[in-house]
Amino acid sequence: MQRLVSPPSGKGPAEWFNGPVWFDQIYQGAEPSRARVNSVHFAPCARTAWHTHAVGQTLHVTEGVGLVATRDGQVIVMRPGDTVYTPPGEGHWHGACSEHFMKHLAIWDGTGDSEVPETTWGEHVSDDDYACADRQRTGA
Repeated sequence: MQRLVSPPSGKGPAEWFNGPVWFDQIYQGAEPSRARVNSVHFAPCARTAWHTHAVGQTLHVTEGVGLVATRDGQVIVMRPGDTVYTPPGEGHWHGACSEHFMKHLAIWDGTGDSEVPETTWGEHVSDDDYACADRQRTGA
């Protein structure tokens, strides 16, 4: 047994996020484990860019109110205690709603193959697409 030392908090890179986002790496397994866990803190309106995960991703909200949306237009409102799973290859984004901060645990697996990326990042979510998803939260 050993106590793991976490790296310092990191600012979410502008290529992957719109708005202020900070993350803490909680765990990155060494082979044979491929588990990854980050705690991600989003300011209101902050969100990821579109992306996919080779082996899927699970989000578990610990604070605030957030959104996760898919390319086909599905939007799920996430609140503390909610868990949302996105399957391998599903294009999606997630972030805070316009009125609240949001923090979630992002849980995913590495691929075990250095030639296959864990996450493939796409374009930023437009302000219009974000606003449309956020309106679904309020029913407006």
